[in-house]
Amino acid sequence: MARIAGVDLPENKRVDIGLTYIFGIGRSNVIKVIENAKVAPDKRVKDLTEEEVNRLQKSVEEFKVEGDLRQAIEQNIKRLEDIGSFRGLRHRKGLPARGQRTRSNARTRRGKRKTIGAIKKEATQTPTGETKGKESAK
Repeated sequence: MARIAGVDLPENKRVDIGLTYIFGIGRSNVIKVIENAKVAPDKRVKDLTEEEVNRLQKSVEEFKVEGDLRQAIEQNIKRLEDIGSFRGLRHRKGLPARGQRTRSNARTRRGKRKTIGAIKKEATQTPTGETKGKESAK
């Protein structure tokens, strides 16, 4: 099993697809990595030699991936929150930060719907048997 940047690549996938399992390496970066490592993109991960895996490892090291990238993203968001920018406030409140509408959408950021003001007040009975809330006609 090929292990690159701390990630086990799936053995039955092609190299160009398997490399996308690394956080920070997408389809566009895969092309650059494969060109630098001089590996055939249609080759399966299980068919890679140790030398090819080492070349892929070296070319992936040029990019910020996995833990370093996650840490950098987290620091950027924290910086926005600390300086009090609009985007930082949106991150702090858990709302979309890039101008999307929130009246009807944004369920992934805002969470499950919470109904407000749609519950009717029922007539409750007191321990003596009188109805409270609604006056009965006598």
